[in-house]
Amino acid sequence: MSFLSGFKKNLNRAGQSIKQRTGGSDRTYDGEFEEELERFKNLEKKSDKLAKESKGYLDSMRAMTTAQVRIAQTMEGFYDESAPMGPAGIEYKRVIEKLDEEARSNLDSAYRTAVLEPLGRFCSYFPEVNEAIKRRQKKLLDYDSQRAKVRKLVDRPSEDPQRLPRAEQEANLAREMYESLNTIIINDLPKVIELRVPYIDPSFEALVKSQLRFSQTSYEQLESLRHYFPPDSETADSRVDDVLQQMRELTICGNF
Repeated sequence: MSFLSGFKKNLNRAGQSIKQRTGGSDRTYDGEFEEELERFKNLEKKSDKLAKESKGYLDSMRAMTTAQVRIAQTMEGFYDESAPMGPAGIEYKRVIEKLDEEARSNLDSAYRTAVLEPLGRFCSYFPEVNEAIKRRQKKLLDYDSQRAKVRKLVDRPSEDPQRLPRAEQEANLAREMYESLNTIIINDLPKVIELRVPYIDPSFEALVKSQLRFSQTSYEQLESLRHYFPPDSETADSRVDDVLQQMRELTICGNF
């Protein structure tokens, strides 16, 4: 019986919604609710995007450090300890593996704790709020439907004198249920929006600090390799050009 009752209500709500969209029935408009709803939807969209991009950043960082390790391992195959650049290749691999370990052991766990998890908890409130908004919409459709019935009975009185009082009673009950839920949502939506401060502000600070720490660590570790390479970039470019010219002069390479 409850299933049939719920099905009938949903069917009536669908019909009322179609009537309102086609102009066949009036729709109750609450400017205060619409304003708060727009603010909430804007916050929801931005927060979901921030959570997604924040996770993407961590995934990218892990992919980058993994790629660096692979490059270092590959480069090591070109050099041995007797080669002029052998020590540099060995040290480069050690530094890169250390940076990868730093990313996995420190950056990853700290970033998840201070950035991803708080953002995830904040975004987890949104489905519950949206469910409450859907319930409000259903109660509003019920109320508008009952108001339409009352208006119809006023315009076209029924032969049954009790129909109008019953319809008015049902309309009042629907109005009370709608207004009660509407008041709760209007009062709570600003509170949800204000929650962004204790959640997003610390997460933003943690994001910047984690980026700074990783960048500083990377710079310090890679800086230790500087003495292996010529300080003059033009010299390095000249050496590369000389090697390329020698390759061009080889018969097997043809004339390019």
